[in-house]
Amino acid sequence: MFSKLRPFIFKLDPELAHTLAIKALKFNFKSIKNIKKNSSIENTLLGKKFFNPIGIAAGFDKDAEVYNSLFKLGFGFVEVGTITPLKQYGNPKPRVFRLEEDEALINRLGFNNSGADKVSSRIILNPPNGLFGINIGPNKDSINRLEDYLICFRKFHKLGDYLTINISSPNTENLRSFHDQKELNELLHAIKEEKDNLQSNTPIAIKISPDIDEKEMSNIIEIINKYNIDGIIISNTTNQNREKLSDSKKNEVGGLSGKPIKDISTNLIKKFHKELNQNITIIGVGGVDSGKSAFEKIVAGASVIQLYTGMIYRGPGIAKEIKKELISILKNEKIRNISEAVGINA
Repeated sequence: MFSKLRPFIFKLDPELAHTLAIKALKFNFKSIKNIKKNSSIENTLLGKKFFNPIGIAAGFDKDAEVYNSLFKLGFGFVEVGTITPLKQYGNPKPRVFRLEEDEALINRLGFNNSGADKVSSRIILNPPNGLFGINIGPNKDSINRLEDYLICFRKFHKLGDYLTINISSPNTENLRSFHDQKELNELLHAIKEEKDNLQSNTPIAIKISPDIDEKEMSNIIEIINKYNIDGIIISNTTNQNREKLSDSKKNEVGGLSGKPIKDISTNLIKKFHKELNQNITIIGVGGVDSGKSAFEKIVAGASVIQLYTGMIYRGPGIAKEIKKELISILKNEKIRNISEAVGINA
């Protein structure tokens, strides 16, 4: 069905198409006929049971409106956000661009969301029916970005199975300065203190940029290990790497996602897997649109994966199809459980 509808959907402005998709998911539709649970793709991470390793990345359900519908599509976990303390519109439109020739997107949305109070109320009134992550960040015009993270941590630490500290969007000016050793150390120190004060056991993940250099990578690894961070999401979108793109919209300002970032993020996963404390879970993101591309991330060192752009191009049945393909790959490789595959090619 999606393959027949896609040409019509792709005639719409990308952000309008996304808005219509969110509205459609709000209807109480029946679940996609899913494959049976299979122990080969189950894993326990972050102190939680993941019934399958396919998650939807932050950015799709920015305002935490349709997470339970996404579970019905077969996703093993859903991450909403990025949520900021105060409501904000984001950057001016147009701000989302399809690069069809490259199977990619460029977005410069800029953390558009309804703000922490409204989103937290929404989650309380509609409890998640699956493993649920919440991605948090600072307001664009904040005078104290570190405090913004703490405000959101206080608001959401009891509502999510894990919280993601987003320091890597290219669409909020100077946000990536938190990759700097001093700033990241201050941020994670403050988060740890807040977590201790609240006696919170909620796992923390950090979402990083794919555009870091070797020195930044070494500093990030040192600090993540120092503060016993539970997870790292590799990676966000890139505002570089346009050289090999074909589409005429390739030079739009914003973060590039989809197929062109697949190998970039996979190679970064390999590097981090070699150096990180083995108790730290890697969530792999970037260019996942099939069982094969998901398996590539897993053998590079990711325990679970997320996608977003892949669903734009493959449709709402993508989680089901990837699960089916992964089960087949594991069987062919004679791997009993997906945990045994993590990092075997790193």
